[in-house]
Amino acid sequence: MKTKASMVPLLGVVGLVALAIAGQAHAQQEQVVKIGHSGPLSGPNAFAGKDNENGVRLAIEELNAKKIAVGGKTLKFELVSEDDQCDAKSGVSVAQKLVDDGVKYVMGPYCSGVAIPASRIYAEGGTMVSTVGTNPKVTQGGYKNLYRIIASDNQIGSSMAVYAAKELKVKKVGVIDDRTAFGQGLAEEFTKEAKKQGLTIVGQEFTTDKAVDFTAILTNMKAKAPEAIFFGGYAPQAAPMARQMKQLAVPGKLLGGDTVCSPATGKLGGDAVNDLVFCAQGGSILEKAQSGPAFKAKFKKRFNADADAYAASYYDQVLFIGESMQKANSIDPDKVGAQLYKDTYKGVAATYAYDDKGNMKQAPITVFTFKNAAPVPIASY
Repeated sequence: MKTKASMVPLLGVVGLVALAIAGQAHAQQEQVVKIGHSGPLSGPNAFAGKDNENGVRLAIEELNAKKIAVGGKTLKFELVSEDDQCDAKSGVSVAQKLVDDGVKYVMGPYCSGVAIPASRIYAEGGTMVSTVGTNPKVTQGGYKNLYRIIASDNQIGSSMAVYAAKELKVKKVGVIDDRTAFGQGLAEEFTKEAKKQGLTIVGQEFTTDKAVDFTAILTNMKAKAPEAIFFGGYAPQAAPMARQMKQLAVPGKLLGGDTVCSPATGKLGGDAVNDLVFCAQGGSILEKAQSGPAFKAKFKKRFNADADAYAASYYDQVLFIGESMQKANSIDPDKVGAQLYKDTYKGVAATYAYDDKGNMKQAPITVFTFKNAAPVPIASY
C-alpha cells in the first residue's frame, strides 16, 4: 500500500499531464495567421518603413484582443517584418522568403520600384499584397489580391498640378525627378496634368534617390525662372533640395508628392521648408477625420512617436482584412479577397472600396505645406 508521501510525486505528474493536455487543446483551438511586412527598415527611408510596420503592429494587437474566430478556431495574428531597403533586388528576395515561409498576407512594399517586381512573386505564391506603392504600373500587372491602399500617382501628381494652377496661381513650372519608378511616374503625371491646366514646363532635370547636392540642376533651373518646381522623389532628397533652393535664391515653391509630406522633410530641411514646400498625399486630414485624433493619440501612446504618412492606411487595411476573414469564415486569401472586393470599410484614413484592379474607388487626397518644420494640412479633395 502506497503512503501519502509516495503519492505526492504521482499527483504532480498527473497534474502536469492534465496541464499539457489542456495546453494542446487550447493550441488546437488557435489558428496562427502570419501578417508579413515588407518595407525599408534601414537606409534613408527607414523612418517610413518603421512607421508602416508600427501601423501594422497596432492593428494586429487590436485583432488579437478581439479574439476573432474562424472555422471554430481563434485567430492569432503574428507580424513577420522584413527589410527590403527600398531596393528591387532585396524586395524580390524578401518576397520569396515570405512566400517560402508560408506568409499569405503581406503589407507593403512601400516603394513602387520594389512593389512592381515583387508582386509577381507574391501572386505566384498565392499571397495577398496591400501596398502604398503609387506608380500606376503597380496594379497593372493583372494580379488578383493586390491592393493599393492609397491614391495612385496619377491622382496625387495631377492633384498637385491642379493646386499649383488654381491655388498657387503659377504659370511656369520646372520638373525634377529621381529616376526611380515612383519619382519618374509621379513627375510624368504632374507634367501631364500641368499641361492640361495651361502651365508651361520651362525645364526638366534628373537626379538620383541617393543624391544630396542639387546645386548644378537648381542653377540650371533658376536660369529659366520657374514660379514652382515639382520634385518626383523622396523626403531625404526634397529636404536638402529646399535648403539649396533658398541658398541659391531659386524663385518659387517646391512641390512634391506623398513621400515629401513626411515629417522627415521638416526634420532634415529645418526652417528652409517652411512655406516653401507644398505636397499632396493620399488620405484625408487625420485631425478632421472622425477617428483621426483618437488614432493619433493611441499610436503615440503605444510607440512614443507620432504617426507618419501611412501608419493609418496600413492599420486600416489590416483591420479590413481581419473583418473580411470573419465574414468569409476563412483565412484563405482568395476567399478573403473576394470579400474585400465586395465590401466597403470605413477606416481612419479613408473609406476603403476597391475596383477590379485593386485600386481604391475613391481615394481622398490632402495638400500640405510646412510650418515650424512640420507638415500642416491645408486642403482635402
